[in-house]
Amino acid sequence: MVAEAEIVRHQSISVLDVPYRCIAKGRKVQTTGELSPERAIPVFIQRILKLICHMGSSKDNEKILNYNDVLLRRSDLNILSGPYFLNDRIIEFYFSYLASCHPSEDILLVPPSISFWLTNCPDPESLKDFTEPLKLPDKKLIVFVVNNNDDVTMAEGGTHWSLLAYERSTNTFVHHDSMAGLNSLHAKRLWKALLGFIDSSGSDSDGRYLEYSATPQQRNGYDCGLYVLAIVKVICQWHESVCSKDRVALWFSTLKEQVVPSAVAEMRNKILSLIRDLMLKN
Repeated sequence: MVAEAEIVRHQSISVLDVPYRCIAKGRKVQTTGELSPERAIPVFIQRILKLICHMGSSKDNEKILNYNDVLLRRSDLNILSGPYFLNDRIIEFYFSYLASCHPSEDILLVPPSISFWLTNCPDPESLKDFTEPLKLPDKKLIVFVVNNNDDVTMAEGGTHWSLLAYERSTNTFVHHDSMAGLNSLHAKRLWKALLGFIDSSGSDSDGRYLEYSATPQQRNGYDCGLYVLAIVKVICQWHESVCSKDRVALWFSTLKEQVVPSAVAEMRNKILSLIRDLMLKN
């Protein structure tokens, strides 16, 4: 029997003496400095959206689902119901769901908090101990989440999600950013941090970095998280279905066909329905 695909959670690496538990659990909506006027959302409107998202009674903090150790609250349903920026919990939940849909020890889906610490760890020497439980050299496909928060002490930091995927047979890191490379500096920082830990030899790998400029682009200031989830879904399906000789072209053609604005927008309802179905089963 093939073992289940791994998704790394806080609990799974609790043996490490690393303060990653303070890493953000929520994020602000997309900033507007890099957006054209028709796509931008003024900062004050962003703040209003966020306030509305978090307003309400104590029921917002009510625990509604524990899925593979990912704890969702009622406020997460509110985020999915409206035009709001996805938080860490929703992304981690969907990563865990995808891992169960694509059971393989070859795949590693790294949730936002772990990816964030790998990107921003102030002590590079400690990363060896931190990455050891991830078993990176054993994986053929690894997906990391990128956020543009630079402050490890800021619980509400960051304004944009993107993803960095590593494909071993081509030894390539691919950055997919739905906002024209807004997170490219942070993605490159994560790439450089990982180079010494991807290969089993422990030496710096020569894994190339690719900024994929043809990544489907969002049309608003808050759907970046949905694009991350839509893209990682395509990548996992590609990895499972494509034979080794066809891996050179990676997943780009499938990405163009499947990650379109209408499909991405529909993901909010699909994830909501998924959560509600799982709630009924628990």
